[in-house]
Amino acid sequence: MFAFKKNYFLLIESTKDLDLKKIKKRSKFIIIYRNNSKREKISKLIAFRKVCKIKDILFYVANDTHLAVNLRSDGIYLSSFNKSFKSLNLKRFKFNIIGAAHNVREIHHKKSQGCEYILLSRLFKVEYKKEMNFMGINKFNCFTKRFKNLVPLGGINILNLNKIKSINSNSIAILTEIKKKPAIISRLF
Repeated sequence: MFAFKKNYFLLIESTKDLDLKKIKKRSKFIIIYRNNSKREKISKLIAFRKVCKIKDILFYVANDTHLAVNLRSDGIYLSSFNKSFKSLNLKRFKFNIIGAAHNVREIHHKKSQGCEYILLSRLFKVEYKKEMNFMGINKFNCFTKRFKNLVPLGGINILNLNKIKSINSNSIAILTEIKKKPAIISRLF
């Protein structure tokens, strides 16, 4: 029932997706804000960021260096489609960099971009794209033998949370399950 991991990456598209009151003060959570559609007010994001700091939650912004600098985020998240090497200039801001990949070629590219962690997608079958391929636990574990700091992403929900124990990673990343069933956060301890 529980997935004990060192880090939990929570990908959100809006500050409304996640109730920070449910997260106890621990340094295990890393929130990645990736809003590709409608922008939220900067004042809302600053207030959200302050609460994250108080609760010792790392806060990353996806693909937007200006917003990351304005919010004084802990780092930046580079999506798999972001092939730019401009992120290497972020080292002067002392930003950590997290990347996303789907295959070995993209993993190598994210390593060359200086990513500390790489979210490797799709671990399990997802509901919103049923025809898409997924890796499964065995293939992911093979990837972890070749590459360090890989984090599984995709299809992780309450039903398959027990399977996470057999993954060779000390972290997991969750995206859609946060919006559907916020109770998953209480089961991550």
